[in-house]
Amino acid sequence: MANTKSSLKRAEIAERNRLRNKAYKSAVKTLMKKYINAVAVYTANPTPELKQEAQARLSEAYAKIDKATKRGVLHPNNGARKKSRLAQKLKPLTQAVAQ
Repeated sequence: MANTKSSLKRAEIAERNRLRNKAYKSAVKTLMKKYINAVAVYTANPTPELKQEAQARLSEAYAKIDKATKRGVLHPNNGARKKSRLAQKLKPLTQAVAQ
């Protein structure tokens, strides 16, 4: 247990930051799952509307990942890796339909 006033304050700040980081990470995971589900639906029935939906979900996920990286919740390489893996999900599908 913290003994000094400054160590108590640091413990409070650490807890506040932990909760904020947890919220960001949870939001990133949720948006990634929504995007993956949208890609799965698009794969089953490739229509322009479903493609737009998947791209909208991708944009939302990218924005949240970028914001988490900017805030220091995610390491920049971790954010880049997540974005790359999301892009890989949709790329082969769009190229197959375009050909």
